Amino acid sequence: MRLAIIALLLAGTAAPALAQSDDQLPGRVDRLEKEMHAVQRKVFPGGNPEYFEPQITPAAPPAAAAGSPASSAISDLTGRVSALEQQVQQLTNQAEQNDHRLTVLEQQFAKLKGDTDYRLNTIEGGAGAAGAGATGAQGGPPPASGGGSPAPFAPQGRKPAAGRTGASADTMADEAGDAAPASAGPPPSIPPSSAAPEIAKTGDPAEDGYMLGYSLWTQKRYADAEAQLTQVVAKYPKSKRASYAQNLIGRSYLDDGQLSDAAKAFYASYKQFPRGDRAPDSLYYLGQTLARLKKNADACQAYGEFQDVYGATANATLKARVAQGRADAKCGA
Repeated sequence: MRLAIIALLLAGTAAPALAQSDDQLPGRVDRLEKEMHAVQRKVFPGGNPEYFEPQITPAAPPAAAAGSPASSAISDLTGRVSALEQQVQQLTNQAEQNDHRLTVLEQQFAKLKGDTDYRLNTIEGGAGAAGAGATGAQGGPPPASGGGSPAPFAPQGRKPAAGRTGASADTMADEAGDAAPASAGPPPSIPPSSAAPEIAKTGDPAEDGYMLGYSLWTQKRYADAEAQLTQVVAKYPKSKRASYAQNLIGRSYLDDGQLSDAAKAFYASYKQFPRGDRAPDSLYYLGQTLARLKKNADACQAYGEFQDVYGATANATLKARVAQGRADAKCGA
């Protein structure tokens, strides 16, 4: 049928086409092609668009049913994403504020720690000067020179109780250190020379033993304090309090006027616990004790050891006291 229609169209236009000039042929061919396409669409409606291209492409109908929900879903997702972005921004701001507050707290804590160390060292320095004045009546002022080394000192006999100089409340605060909060419990055993002082128990036997020795020292019960602290050092050498206990043994001997024993205790504190918290203090007190024993050369050696080992890490107050000790002992540069 399609061929018949094409033949009719060609027959109807063949005769006039012969009479036309060559200039009219392109227009006629274009018109025939359009008409052929129209016939094809009429004869074969819904034909393959690859072969029957429509002359006018109708606009696509609006997808109302599908378009409206899609647009609403996109808007909903956009709003949810915006809300999430705002929450993330708020969390970021809060994290930055918390970080700043933490930095401020760390700075304040460091400042508080430095102030506390300075005050404790100042208190201890005042107590050391008081102890020097008290023991000066027994040992006399240190001379300009001396000899020997701190290790080979022989123990001296214990002096009567009346010769004890005592410990001031300021030095007691320094030796207490950073004792942990306490809870109730039985105190460690001490020699039965008198009733044990009441102390609270922390659950750490090394801490409890040290605090008992410290309490005895504050009560000027030096013999009991020395015995108790010696037990702490022997039983808990790995504890942080071992350095404190050994140093306080020396302080107890020093306050009791036993200078030779004090020098040996301070020397042992430095040698046994060179990384302990009280090792720098032990070297300082060793120099002070040796100077009172008229062994200025040994005192200068102790001060020099302090500068070599702890000069870069010790606090400013302790370094100033060592410098004053060197000046008092007339140590060289």
